[in-house]
Amino acid sequence: MEGSVAHLRNEYMKKALSKADVAANPIDQFKTWFDEVLKSELDEPNAMSLATVDAKGQPSIRVVLLKDVSSTGFSFFTNYTSKKGHSISQNPKVGLNFFWHELERQIRIEGRAEMIDASQSDSYFQTRPRGSQIGAWASPQSQAISDRGSLEKDNKMMEDRYADQEVPRPEHWGGYLVIPDLVEFWQGRANRLHDRICYMKEGDQWDIKRLAP
Repeated sequence: MEGSVAHLRNEYMKKALSKADVAANPIDQFKTWFDEVLKSELDEPNAMSLATVDAKGQPSIRVVLLKDVSSTGFSFFTNYTSKKGHSISQNPKVGLNFFWHELERQIRIEGRAEMIDASQSDSYFQTRPRGSQIGAWASPQSQAISDRGSLEKDNKMMEDRYADQEVPRPEHWGGYLVIPDLVEFWQGRANRLHDRICYMKEGDQWDIKRLAP
């Protein structure tokens, strides 16, 4: 096992990235790359790793789904009482990471997470499949449960409660906006001499630097 893992490697040869190639604003650059991802028809192109740190300094990471990109940042939705929700309430500094292997690209984001307006969460919640809406009520996300049977029982109870009516958004469920202060675009290159173009927020402006791989 150890030997087989140590020798896993791929050469990255597809594209290059320079400061001259990128937009002045990282959000615009993100949209450019994301449009290319969508055209590539990759599975779950909006899947991103979310890193949080709790009040004790313990980091935690998981995959969530990007649901909106605006001029101010990146949005996702979750249970506010989950582990990630508790961590964000204690320390709003978070990290995001996208990795699109097929395009040999990665985007790393650092910033702070803020709850979005309740009306925005209401609007998005009503676009979710009904089963997902019910699940938001039934699942005490991140809490220990006795078995799957108890979860399915609670789910059925919520299905019965909201039978033949619109499912309202639970107050404990909603969105976060991640406001970036650092965004790095990584393009794989041969011999591990990767291109790394990093935007760092300086007041109201973005300073663009090339980083060593």
